[in-house]
Amino acid sequence: MPPDLDAEIEAAARAGGTTYSAWLAAAARKEFLIRDGLAGVAEFEREHRAFTETELAEADAWADDAVRRSRRSGNRPRKSA
Repeated sequence: MPPDLDAEIEAAARAGGTTYSAWLAAAARKEFLIRDGLAGVAEFEREHRAFTETELAEADAWADDAVRRSRRSGNRPRKSA
């Protein structure tokens, strides 16, 4: 592990009130979730068709709005079990 990355992970874990290994596990879970999501989108597009630029722009706008709303309310997206 590069020392600078090791130090960043340690600092992030400490700031999050968790252990180094728990922080790494959470990061790995997020990576796998993203990978699964991208695979799901690719499968959908293979079965149906690629999303249009308009559909992608609408999805981006929806996601941006959801993030803004969660920040205003102090709510964060739920973690999956």
